[in-house]
Amino acid sequence: MELLHARCAGIDVHKTQLQVCVRIAGGGTVRKEVREFGTTTAELLRLSEWLASEGVTHVAMEATGSYWKPVWHVLEGTVELCLANPRDVKAVPGRKSDVRDCQWLADLQAHGLIRSSLVPPAPIQELRDLTRTRKQLVRERARHVQRVQKILEDANLKLASVITDIVGKSGRTMLEAITAGETDPAVLARLGSSRLRATEAELQAALHGRVRAHHRFMLRLHLDQIDGLDAAIRSLETRVQECLAPFRLAAERLATIPGVRDTAAAVLIAETGADMRRFPSANHLVSWAGLCPRLDESAGKPRSRRTRPGLWLKTTLLQAAWAAVKRKDSYFYAKFLRLRRRRGDKKAIVAVAAGMLTAAYHIMRDGTEYQDLGADFFQRFDRDKLATRLVRRLQQLGFEVQARPAAA
Repeated sequence: MELLHARCAGIDVHKTQLQVCVRIAGGGTVRKEVREFGTTTAELLRLSEWLASEGVTHVAMEATGSYWKPVWHVLEGTVELCLANPRDVKAVPGRKSDVRDCQWLADLQAHGLIRSSLVPPAPIQELRDLTRTRKQLVRERARHVQRVQKILEDANLKLASVITDIVGKSGRTMLEAITAGETDPAVLARLGSSRLRATEAELQAALHGRVRAHHRFMLRLHLDQIDGLDAAIRSLETRVQECLAPFRLAAERLATIPGVRDTAAAVLIAETGADMRRFPSANHLVSWAGLCPRLDESAGKPRSRRTRPGLWLKTTLLQAAWAAVKRKDSYFYAKFLRLRRRRGDKKAIVAVAAGMLTAAYHIMRDGTEYQDLGADFFQRFDRDKLATRLVRRLQQLGFEVQARPAAA
């Protein structure tokens, strides 16, 4: 097997210790030396000095939780670093130890058999931390809203059955009155906005329940948590806009894609790094994001076509895709309708999200704005096929049809 890196190292990362194997090849022999280091800053600096004294040029490590980050920050700039997905570098079963793991990483790195994960520069990492934290807080807020609904059901208050958003303007006003001790359904119903679809009689029926002091205490607790989370989310959004300043132009261009607004544009930049030179093509980016069927077959038969799970970029793009298909004059709406008939809603929306990410790739790579292909793109693209299909359908219905191009 071809040797690519004569002086390299593999690091097995743990919370309090590192097992490091330096692999030196030359003169037809291979020398390996394993040492153990701590994870304090002083120990990491000692590790850096040892690697420099051995002339190591390439270092590989596994992405173990968040423990790899301090090691990366100390060694960055001194050697060529490679962050490996643990799933891709599993050693042979039955020969598992920390020492063997670091030796195995060094061997793989020496022959270029590790596919490095994307580690963006520091400004992008900070932006990524902010966007991911915001998403976590939004999910936590949704959990508290669900807990509020659970308490209301326990008190037999069917507010969620007549109001779409129980913590919206009208719902929140009613909840505040309930926690303050108001129990009269008529009084509570009059607190609702005139824009509610539910009538006053329906509101009174839904607000007639058995509210105890325990329910009021729990409602107050969760409403305060929601208020605190709302404040934290607003603070994060302000900070995101500040960190997004160097990428403002790219964010504005991404926002021209249907379904993409400020938050989705920030996530796209944070997760991809905004530097499309890391991806050879748009297809590579779509595959990296987990928005295309996996390649898994044996004996010529496909075993699975499920897409790879994604937590941050994929979920954001799927949400943006559902927003994009609501614009009936857009290419994405036409694409969704075209695929939904054959593949169903879920697969169709994944294809739309992949199309949006493809557009984002070209926007960030070429510095252009989004240009919609139009809702009639597929009709123009498949004009002859569509005409043949319609003629055949009319003939099946018993009509004699002859299709001729219209005069110009």
